[in-house]
Amino acid sequence: MSELALRVIVSLIAAPLAIWTVVAGGAPLAALLAIVGAVGAWEFFRIARASGHRPLDDVGIALAGIVPLAIHAHYLGVFIIQPALGALLVLIILGATIWLRGVDGHPLGAAASTLFGIVYPSGLLAFGYAIRYHNIVAGYDTVGGRLFSVAGVTFGVAPGAALLVFPLLCTWGTDVGAFFVGRAIGGRKLSPSISPGKTVSGAVGGLVASMIVAFFYARYVLVPVAHLGFTPQGALLFGALISIAAQTGDLFESLLKREGGVKDSSRIIPGHGGVLDRVDSLIFVLPVAYLLFSWLPVPVFG
Repeated sequence: MSELALRVIVSLIAAPLAIWTVVAGGAPLAALLAIVGAVGAWEFFRIARASGHRPLDDVGIALAGIVPLAIHAHYLGVFIIQPALGALLVLIILGATIWLRGVDGHPLGAAASTLFGIVYPSGLLAFGYAIRYHNIVAGYDTVGGRLFSVAGVTFGVAPGAALLVFPLLCTWGTDVGAFFVGRAIGGRKLSPSISPGKTVSGAVGGLVASMIVAFFYARYVLVPVAHLGFTPQGALLFGALISIAAQTGDLFESLLKREGGVKDSSRIIPGHGGVLDRVDSLIFVLPVAYLLFSWLPVPVFG
């Protein structure tokens, strides 16, 4: 089977699963983020070791998997996450470094790479859960509470799900626009030392594509489903900033792989490489989107 066929088959399986998880929210979404975060941490530590570091793999992977589950528990009211818990996480890593690395085990690099391996693939992706239950949809985010029809078929989708899909589609639009425009026009390289295949024309194409997706999604989906009113200028700004975040996230992961001398973060996904190769843009996109949702939209309850 060709690599292209593998990519298509995996995408056809993964895409519906991801959409269902976003719509379902709650425990399924937290579980998916925990799995992706833990596997992403494992891949990051693999790259870190190739770069000469010695992270605390077992501790870091376990904590990366716990972060999204802890956020889910916070939203359920099981316990309240406080800033002191972040300090406790740091202290756990620092304390473990004493016993697991010692003086000769490069403790500074071990502690730093372990902490970053938790925050980068798991902590930042966990903003996806926070978007799904953002304060701007709190109190009316119920499946079926907002109905809309397409081709005569009525759907019930939680406003928080529509909110989370927004940056995901803008990221996808960025990837598609950058690929096709870059292939069609080519020209000056965006950052040849980091990612030789990316061009300035592709970056601009991705930016424009994301803005177009944002404009139409805000008008024809976000307003009727989530009842959140974006101005046309706000939607275009959202699309532009999400595209910049997505392309920066892609370049940053490429930078990490360059240092580690690896082509893919792993080969765990047939035809697609590793988990980090697939979510590198979202790691940057989701925190940015969370902040933008706090600044740009005006709730419309009607």
